[in-house]
Amino acid sequence: MSKSKLEYIWLDGYKPTQNMRSKTKVEDDFSGKLEDCPIWSFDGSSTRQASGGDSDCLLKPVAIYPDPTRKNGYLVMTEVLNADGTPHESNGRATIDDDDNDFWFGFEQEYFIMDKKTQLPLGFPVGGYPAPQGLYYCSVGGRNTHGRAFVEEHADLCIAAGLNFEGINQEVASGQWEFQLFAKGAKKAGDEIWVARYLLDRLTEKYGYYIDYHPKPLGKDMDWNGSGMHANFSNEILRTCGDKATYEKICEAFRPVVKEHIEVYGEFNDQRLTGDHETQSIDEFSYGVSDRGASIRIPIITVEKGWKGWLEDRRPASNADPYKVAGRIVKTVKSAEV
Repeated sequence: MSKSKLEYIWLDGYKPTQNMRSKTKVEDDFSGKLEDCPIWSFDGSSTRQASGGDSDCLLKPVAIYPDPTRKNGYLVMTEVLNADGTPHESNGRATIDDDDNDFWFGFEQEYFIMDKKTQLPLGFPVGGYPAPQGLYYCSVGGRNTHGRAFVEEHADLCIAAGLNFEGINQEVASGQWEFQLFAKGAKKAGDEIWVARYLLDRLTEKYGYYIDYHPKPLGKDMDWNGSGMHANFSNEILRTCGDKATYEKICEAFRPVVKEHIEVYGEFNDQRLTGDHETQSIDEFSYGVSDRGASIRIPIITVEKGWKGWLEDRRPASNADPYKVAGRIVKTVKSAEV
């Protein structure tokens, strides 16, 4: 008889920014298949998802990946359900209208690596500041590059777990990095970002670091870039239409629902979306070809391929829930009259 360790991962009920929670279930002779992962339960009163008098919430497995750091281990992404089997109000994944996986998403997840001892980003001296941003982006060498061993190990873990991991780079500020993931299907894209975040956060325990997903962890008035989670997206229309006017109609569908998008694009995003540092103001909407100061960027590759490609929404913050971001984008694109 073999025993396997299944790490059930879920999102708690904290508002407006949810946290990851996880616990281990040991199963005998487990097949490794999602359909053989049993529904489990947890104490929702400890995660702001239920009251003490009626505390049971359910964990419904929705995706499974091999756990690269544990023997006979698996990472099981789950949705939270109420005791009667209906989606819990904190369950953003259940709101995504993309059952046919028509929507493809590529998320660019930015973050700061923080030193637990100094409570500062890597490369920041105690009581002062490093050199101004400029030489850190995609840098190489010990003067400007901080945390490469950690980031490389995270990339290896994601690849070993079977995630569709597409790349890494150091970002504009010291100690700031980014990884990219792509998936066909909005729900799958959300699953993979959360599992990649889980592996990232768990790895910090080994290094004495922690990850700060705050979009402006150095303060809104500091002259340092913030952190986002740019959402590159397409559906069959965007991938094949070959028509500039269709792209413009889809972009215009975002204009009247700016508030609805910002509501799910991450806490403290007003500190990042100021119109500076490659952002559009949080209260305005714009789109343009190759414009990194726009709300939505039309990639030049899309234009060069005859208006067949994708769009990039640059507004989501680094702490946003990819499920809610994807769900809102899907809803808006589907509303476009094309």
